[in-house]
Amino acid sequence: MSFRRIEDAPSNKTALVRVDFNVPMADGAVSDDTRLRAALPTIEALRAKGCKIALLAHFDRPKGKRVPEMSLAPVAPALAKLLDAPVAFADDCVGDAAKAAIEALPAGGVILLENTRFHAGEEKNDPELAGEIAALGDFYVNDAFSAAHRAHASTEGLAHVLTAYAGKQMERELDALNSALGDPKRPVLGIVGGAKVSTKLDLLQNLIDKLDRLAIGGGMANTFLYAQGVEIGGSLAEKDMADTARAILAAAKGKCEILLPVDVVVAKEVKPHAEARMTGLNDIGADEKILDAGEETVRKLRDAMKRSRTLIWNGPLGVFETPPFDQATVIAAQEAAELAKAGKLIAVAGGGDTVAALNHAGVADDMTFVSTAGGAFLEWMEGKALPGVEALKR
Repeated sequence: MSFRRIEDAPSNKTALVRVDFNVPMADGAVSDDTRLRAALPTIEALRAKGCKIALLAHFDRPKGKRVPEMSLAPVAPALAKLLDAPVAFADDCVGDAAKAAIEALPAGGVILLENTRFHAGEEKNDPELAGEIAALGDFYVNDAFSAAHRAHASTEGLAHVLTAYAGKQMERELDALNSALGDPKRPVLGIVGGAKVSTKLDLLQNLIDKLDRLAIGGGMANTFLYAQGVEIGGSLAEKDMADTARAILAAAKGKCEILLPVDVVVAKEVKPHAEARMTGLNDIGADEKILDAGEETVRKLRDAMKRSRTLIWNGPLGVFETPPFDQATVIAAQEAAELAKAGKLIAVAGGGDTVAALNHAGVADDMTFVSTAGGAFLEWMEGKALPGVEALKR
């Protein structure tokens, strides 16, 4: 994918930078600064060019109205602390006051503009609002991949008014995802877990055309097992999706090997340290629930990783939040991380549960790339065009 990068951007100008500062707050202060830290490389790169930096972001869902509790004002001091430099704040993202505040900045100065969603035109991708925001700067940088699946004024509209560049975090996301699905080193293995087939239909249908092997885990795997006639007891499954599961298996034949559990961990209830047992697929009691993949399944998955050059992972293999049903996910994650560290595997993962599972396994930092983008990451895996990304293409 060809897109403009910050290295291509002009120096000594005003950059309008879309960031994702939709951060957790507690008692009026930022309680998790992960998203602020993610924006630092872009801010520092622009400061090095002598640019003034005006940051655009949304917070929560004010639905086009000014809601004081949804102001971005508390974010400015938290960002200033991380930057070890002043961060000004403007109480609007358009207008003369915002323009004057930006003009007052020194070269390399940073200002955070108020919540873009205080304007009804933001989520409507109103060209007039995009034009008003554009009047504040000389060029546009999108560093918010997590909002790139939304065609909003500050994520897509601005790129049609000003010359647009990808920020450092956006660049990392696009490069990593391109290496996983766009132009990957083969063979490519996918792991898709989670509860429901119905929420990941588009994903599965896209992946069987892109991957060499696809491992299905979590509650989704139960639906596929049920579709193949396995007695799954009281396990979570979408039995009305059995025909769809069979159709996916049929469509994959000859182009993508599907890996389903060959053994499972079952228990009668989901609770920490519940009495559990490992069993084959022909011995699941009517009162038992499948809550994790078994040892042989994990062995086969680890072997598939060793035979692959690229891994893309979305969703856990079991109820990882409740030990002992975290073992398959933890062991598989540790294998992926070891191979990635050794340079034998490009391991890209994303999605809320996936990030939590990798953190639980203690290996998130060892993967090649972990996306925190959630919905945008999933839509990319589904093969959908993301408006905020499309607008950056040369």
